[in-house]
Amino acid sequence: MPKRRFKELGTGTFFGDLLYERAVPQGHFLRELERVVDWTVFTEQLVALYQGKGRVGRPPYNPAVILKMLVVSYLYNMSERATEVYVNDSLSAKWFLGLAADEPAPDHSTLTAFKGRIIKRGGERCLQELLEEIIRQAMEAKVAFGTIQVVDSTHTLADVNTAKEKRRQEKEGKEPRDGGAAWGVKGTKKVKDKSGNEVQVKVSFYGYKAHTSLNAEAEMITSLVVTPGNQNDGKQFPALLERDQRLGLPVEIYAGDRGYDDTDNHYRLEIARLQSSLKLNKKRTEKKDKNKEPWVKLLASKVVLPRFGGHRVKGCWHGVPHTPRG
Repeated sequence: MPKRRFKELGTGTFFGDLLYERAVPQGHFLRELERVVDWTVFTEQLVALYQGKGRVGRPPYNPAVILKMLVVSYLYNMSERATEVYVNDSLSAKWFLGLAADEPAPDHSTLTAFKGRIIKRGGERCLQELLEEIIRQAMEAKVAFGTIQVVDSTHTLADVNTAKEKRRQEKEGKEPRDGGAAWGVKGTKKVKDKSGNEVQVKVSFYGYKAHTSLNAEAEMITSLVVTPGNQNDGKQFPALLERDQRLGLPVEIYAGDRGYDDTDNHYRLEIARLQSSLKLNKKRTEKKDKNKEPWVKLLASKVVLPRFGGHRVKGCWHGVPHTPRG
């Protein structure tokens, strides 16, 4: 069987080491990321998604290098094209990818194709396995993980012109360009109606949701679930909890906004001997019947969680010994 071979990088500059010593000092975030994570372990897993498996055809970039480039794009919230420009302009990013100082970044189309391979052949399972391996390595490297876990969701717009898409489907009877996307609601805003009165309206989007669980102290996402945009946040909590538990994190408290206030979620945390700081909907404590009493007790244990990532988690609560059912 032919030996795997990849595009050779980092050989094109005379002053590279000296430049990198000054441009990427010890303690730089990307140096720490390189120290904590052994990226080479991802090569075999990812090259299996390539048609030639790195054995036939033109030598590709080592997929671990493109994975790093993908991480850079997520860290700085950039598109594929913007990431290519950023890497070409950034000595720290070039060092992180193993490029010579005068070596061009992988083309943005390479990054797009890489993401396509993961989605088509590996899917969310592949992404979760990559994430779990990174977290395991971080724990082995003694990165401090704390007791507070925060769940949240962010939306991503599908690369679709929704007006044209509607015409295509309704008038031409064609299949959706992005069959996995769906309409969802990302919040509300105030607008004036025809009478000049201020009213609240829903703000919709067409795309996906990334449901994440983040460790507040380490400031690292530990679990991820991707769904169409119309899926309920709270229904994704069991999968996030199960994946976090599989990692053996030292978690004691789960916090989240009202979207995660589901009776089953509070109960799951109780069974797992974890405290629920999921924010309660007002209906829990404002209803006029005896069943509200356990929720009133839960509300009374309100705490303000510490800052993480420059933000404070507000309006979350510790759980009480007995989480109500109903």
